[in-house]
Amino acid sequence: MHSPFRPQIIPPDMVMLAYRDGIFPMSDGRDNPEVFWVEPKRRAILPLDGFHCSHSLAKRLRRGDYEVTCNTAFAEVLEACAAPRGGRHGDETWINGRLAATYRALYRTGQAHSIEVWQRDAEGARVLVGGLYGVGFDRVFCGESMFSRSPDTSKLALAWLVAALRFGGAELLDCQFMTAHLATLGAVEITQARYLRRLRHAQRPVVALTRSAATQWPAGASPASASLTGAAGAAGVSGAAAGLAGSVVPLPLPVAFAGLLEAAGSSSSPGNFIAQSLTQTS
Repeated sequence: MHSPFRPQIIPPDMVMLAYRDGIFPMSDGRDNPEVFWVEPKRRAILPLDGFHCSHSLAKRLRRGDYEVTCNTAFAEVLEACAAPRGGRHGDETWINGRLAATYRALYRTGQAHSIEVWQRDAEGARVLVGGLYGVGFDRVFCGESMFSRSPDTSKLALAWLVAALRFGGAELLDCQFMTAHLATLGAVEITQARYLRRLRHAQRPVVALTRSAATQWPAGASPASASLTGAAGAAGVSGAAAGLAGSVVPLPLPVAFAGLLEAAGSSSSPGNFIAQSLTQTS
């Protein structure tokens, strides 16, 4: 009996070095075994203070007929993103077996993350209806792919991602290539040279904090200054460091997401909290 085929992964350290240099892996198609490295001449980014939350998306966020989670179904999100799409561009997607295995390895090492959107079916079972995944490091998140099985669910995932990244002190949301869809959400296209300058700035060293400096930080001065006791404690981040996360200590996406949920607990609904925070800066 033959053992099941397991695609050879790209070493995670090599992949992360590439992302830190503004390069990312792709394939020509789902069934193409080859992987190549891409450094585009022009790059799409979504400014975190420029996300366009339309009236219809804000209304959808506030409806509350869905649940959003982080890192609870990475493999399922990846599989949905890699599935044949159909439509105008055919059934091809760029995530082949080797890339999928590589991103699963990055998830296991805490460097790849997913946002999931769930709804209940007629029997009350929770069903995955949208989501996205990407790679995170320092103050950077490189979005790789997203999917929808229900109207607007990929937009919901992106809205929650933007809110969590802002909360956690991130600065750069990389979208790789510009599309008309991303443009409607506030994405802009810049040169690769400009992208690299932003990328380097977002990887600057974390400033070491003294106890006196942390305790003197004014309350409410950072978007991550809300209580993060549970989230930060679980990740080994001190309360003082968490309070300064927006300006000094960037939080990993799962920690920032947990803190965002905690901060949203005082609102009438988490979705309403997200919609309000995004429309204030849109």
